[in-house]
Amino acid sequence: MARYGECQRKTRETEIFVKLDLDGSGSVKVETGIPFFDHMLELLFRHSLIDAEIRAKGDLEIDSHHTVEDTGLTIGEALDSALGVRMGLRRFGSSLVPMDESLAEVAIDISGRPYLSYCVNIEPEPLSTFDPYLAKDFFTALTNSAGITAHINLRAAGSVHHSLEAVFKAFARALKMAVEIDPRVTGIPSTKGVI
Repeated sequence: MARYGECQRKTRETEIFVKLDLDGSGSVKVETGIPFFDHMLELLFRHSLIDAEIRAKGDLEIDSHHTVEDTGLTIGEALDSALGVRMGLRRFGSSLVPMDESLAEVAIDISGRPYLSYCVNIEPEPLSTFDPYLAKDFFTALTNSAGITAHINLRAAGSVHHSLEAVFKAFARALKMAVEIDPRVTGIPSTKGVI
């Protein structure tokens, strides 16, 4: 059963296209106009083994906020679509990932109940055109539109770049685990019978 999701979002501020294959190999094509954000998205999909194509155009002359947030919304919608009815899912995933001096921990539940706990204390050091605080906006948008619960904790902060890299990689590894099909799960992984 193919698990593909595709979503387009067009507003007066952004135009975004996302295509995902949950059973891919981590092949990534991404272009948002924000180089550091592109780097984080490449890490996210490479380490989750989800094939992704992402094209985003936004009002970057104002700032990066609209592009980052709307990309999160669009990825979340494509992920929700690719998950389909959620038959056979592992549903839960967690990961603890170091990046040199930084250490991030993420736990995910594909629950149908959007919630984000984001405990990431980093310096407000800009990374080229990317404001580090936009990472929270990205994950908020993604979890809300995908209908997943995520707890993201930066256990040890280092440089801003390494801290965010640890966060995105930990999210990727937890997501990889949560979206996998478990051959022993014959239906929807919930006592309610729905997610």
